[in-house]
Amino acid sequence: MDKQTRHATDIDHEGQPASGSRRQFIRTTGALTGAAMAGALGAPGIVKAESTTLETKVAKLGFIALSDAAPLIVALEKGYFAKHGMTDVEVLKQSSWGTTRDNLVLGSKASGIDGAHILTPMPYLLSLGTITANNVPTPMSILMRLNTNGQGISVSNEYKDLNVTLDTRNFGREILKKKASGKPVTAAMTFPGGTHDMWIRYWMAAGAINPVSDISTIVVPPPQMVANMKVGNMDCFCVGEPWNLQLVNQNIGYTAVTTGEIWKDHPEKSFAMRSDYVSANPNATKALVKAIMEAQMFCDDMANKEEVAKICSSRKWFNCPVTDIVDRLKGNINFGNGRTVENSPHIMKYWKDAASYPFQSHDLWFLTENQRWGYLPMKLDTAAVIKKVNREDIWRKAAAELGVAAKDIPKSTSRGVEKFFDGKVFDPAKPKAYLDSLAIKTIKA
Repeated sequence: MDKQTRHATDIDHEGQPASGSRRQFIRTTGALTGAAMAGALGAPGIVKAESTTLETKVAKLGFIALSDAAPLIVALEKGYFAKHGMTDVEVLKQSSWGTTRDNLVLGSKASGIDGAHILTPMPYLLSLGTITANNVPTPMSILMRLNTNGQGISVSNEYKDLNVTLDTRNFGREILKKKASGKPVTAAMTFPGGTHDMWIRYWMAAGAINPVSDISTIVVPPPQMVANMKVGNMDCFCVGEPWNLQLVNQNIGYTAVTTGEIWKDHPEKSFAMRSDYVSANPNATKALVKAIMEAQMFCDDMANKEEVAKICSSRKWFNCPVTDIVDRLKGNINFGNGRTVENSPHIMKYWKDAASYPFQSHDLWFLTENQRWGYLPMKLDTAAVIKKVNREDIWRKAAAELGVAAKDIPKSTSRGVEKFFDGKVFDPAKPKAYLDSLAIKTIKA
């Protein structure tokens, strides 16, 4: 088996260690508070080198075949890594988010990877040991956000007459009727506690569908979503592009909502690296960040969208038709149910409007949602873990060295109060008030 598609044998199909119950995960993670957490997570990588000499020119980075991985692919293909001195960078396809996790745990010294295009909550779950074998932490550092917006929730053509959109009430009634008839009802996402898991749960719960008790939730790797919908394995799924558009192009289902409609300009994927790599190679780490920043700027230029789609569609990267990528990359959305939007305000952004900056307030929302659904304990010291994992200080140093305009560098680590389509408000200063406002949740101590 290829080393990049190897799975740890003690991890189950839902991305959780098979050796213990979720309750045990939560007890273990719950212990990681205060001083104990600091030891478990390890010290953050300190940028201490005075010189600009690169400690290494080597990095092995993972990606999943999703349009939000484009900055890593473009940084390699257009020579931005080499421009910044990182001449021996590999960008390696991962078969699933579980594989990404496993290879990050291994690290490149053990035939794994040093960093990855990754679901934003995963570096936290890795650092806490929540999703690793035997709950052994793998300290991670979030260095930058790769994009905002750009995901979709799609529904099988079985429900085409319902014209499901942001309002899921009719959809909820139909799936309950189907369930009562003895037929399975299934929602698919890409990794427990990840971004797609959070979006589909939020969407369903806002329409009074309980994503824990009303529907079965399964894990399916992004490139396998369309094939599984085609054979009837799911009623709906949440995933990034190009798989929602491919579903439409193959006339198997339709897009109910884009995730930007749920939360405008929401954070999505991150670029994260093992903290031991960051500590040992502070200048090389900054060089990688600068290269990816330049690639993000390239990807956001409308004049380059066709080229980005063509690059990503190749067999080496996504292995799909360019027509499955390019329209939504440009913000032109055919939902597949008669609804079309040109120049969508919810277009995927790689650089514009501070899309690259890893706001700590956004990380707090993801941790809070993981608490909402019982993946993380309420007693978790979220401020402490964010301080360890979020390395926005490296982003700022890289931006300064790259000559990024002051107006494009956020002045605060918080983007402030966030508003959702259903009227809910997340104030980073009051996460408990946000949780209290949510009717459907499965919080555990």
